[in-house]
Amino acid sequence: MTIRIGVTGATGRMGREVIAAVTDREDCDVAFAVNRDPGDETVAGVAVEPAAEFESLVVDRDPRVVIDFTGPASALEYAQACADAGVAFVTGTTGFDETETAALEAAGESIPVLHAPNFARGVGALVNAVGEAVRSLPGYDVELVETHHSAKRDAPSGTANRLLAAIEANGEFGERTHGREGVTPRTEGEIGVHALRAGDITGEHEIVIAGNHEEVRLTHRAEDRAVFAAGAVDAAVWIDGRTNGVYDFANVIDQ
Repeated sequence: MTIRIGVTGATGRMGREVIAAVTDREDCDVAFAVNRDPGDETVAGVAVEPAAEFESLVVDRDPRVVIDFTGPASALEYAQACADAGVAFVTGTTGFDETETAALEAAGESIPVLHAPNFARGVGALVNAVGEAVRSLPGYDVELVETHHSAKRDAPSGTANRLLAAIEANGEFGERTHGREGVTPRTEGEIGVHALRAGDITGEHEIVIAGNHEEVRLTHRAEDRAVFAAGAVDAAVWIDGRTNGVYDFANVIDQ
């Protein structure tokens, strides 16, 4: 069965990659693609339609899943429309606050929702490796450096926050220190967090664990956004037909 997929943010960095990834697969096709200001643009041969028509498109074009990489406010609007229409929703949008996260999770009461800050399988492996390393090296200092393109809106990135959660869950840590300036020696149990924004860097995350005259560095570098798009399409195929609820990309990797 071919899975029909709707795509939001179609002319953005990730929207373009998602459309290309869907069209490259034999088990999927694009039901529709929308953008806030589509003009007369096409992406990978797919006509881009106005985002204002999303509610009608999600009903009339019969998608099985919608993939979203936009912003928190628009993602929640799309999620609600999908919940009303009974269409599964996959989003890689980051930067949700607690209230917005709760709203996204509420959509999961009506439809399957998969939210992940990163759809690279290597990042899933990195999260597991970081947790194991922190458990094995109690009392060591931990620093995290993440680098993204200059237009990245949220800092730390969603992936960085996922890594920080894994670090905190596997060791005894206190506060996060975001950058340093002036006289700022480390305090016991702190985690240093540093966000770099420059050029068109796709994404890089490095964790430094140091102590006892040694250091461990764990790094993931995404060389092309296509890796995120491919993972998002894998997630869309996986979530089709699942029971209502909120899922994570780890569920896809661990299947």
